[in-house]
Amino acid sequence: MAARHRTRRAALGAVLTFALGAAVLTGCGGDSPSDTAREAESAVGSIASQASEAVESATAEAGRRLDDIKDGVDVKGDARVAAPTVGSDGRARAEVTVRNTDDSARSFAVQVNFTDAGGALTDTVIVTVNSVQAGDSATATAHSTRDLSDEVRAEVARAVRY
Repeated sequence: MAARHRTRRAALGAVLTFALGAAVLTGCGGDSPSDTAREAESAVGSIASQASEAVESATAEAGRRLDDIKDGVDVKGDARVAAPTVGSDGRARAEVTVRNTDDSARSFAVQVNFTDAGGALTDTVIVTVNSVQAGDSATATAHSTRDLSDEVRAEVARAVRY
């Protein structure tokens, strides 16, 4: 019975932490797309590190943050993620590659979803790739915010060029 109460308290704590974090982050803000992308990266990392119940909320928050990028263009087709590896620290890492098909240097914010072998969402993060020259590709590494199993997979959920 005590374990059930701890689980409920942990879930309630995760929800309260998410609500408080979302309220605080809503009040933060720079005007530039880079500031918004950095805030998105930080917000998602913070929220996703809470209990597993918060992963779904972190995914919704990631979507909202990506939507907030001024003059952002959805370019999911220009982003790909390699198969992740799990380090000795239990965290998954996956290399994200973006291709800038625009005619000037652009930055990217990429939402990467980590899933288990059954396809269940286990973590979500946003990684930024700054100042990719026109016609070039660049990489960054997505790091999970939680310990994940060796059976983890990664997929690009969204990519925004700005």
